[in-house]
Amino acid sequence: MKLHELQPAPGSRHTAVRKGRGTGSGLGKTGGRGHKGQKARAGGGKGPYFEGGQTPLQRRMPKRGFTNIFKKEFVVINLKELEDRFENGAVVTPEVLVESGLVKNVRDGIKVLGNGEITKALTVKAQSFSKTAADKITAAGGQVEVI
Repeated sequence: MKLHELQPAPGSRHTAVRKGRGTGSGLGKTGGRGHKGQKARAGGGKGPYFEGGQTPLQRRMPKRGFTNIFKKEFVVINLKELEDRFENGAVVTPEVLVESGLVKNVRDGIKVLGNGEITKALTVKAQSFSKTAADKITAAGGQVEVI
């Protein structure tokens, strides 16, 4: 088979029906929409949440809670990711994490979590550390600095 011999599967392609192009086409005048009514209008019909006039579910449900606009949003990073990416004695800062591709956006800061083991002596500078992460970094001979 050659490239110019390729064809779509039979029955998979249909010619487009041109509605509203005269009575002889079979779909002229009303264009298959019938006469008048909501569904005959442009943009007519009911939305996906319409329940026949009954109060929709999203309006029946009670409202709960609130969004704290002062909440700090930290980007979390685990020790195993630092172990894989950095050499012994490296200084890890938020800028270095962005450059290395581990973090896309620093947001309100970086929090280092203690998932995984670390054997390299790294100097890690971040906005927050979990207790286990700080303990593991210092046990491996590294330093923890809160920015």
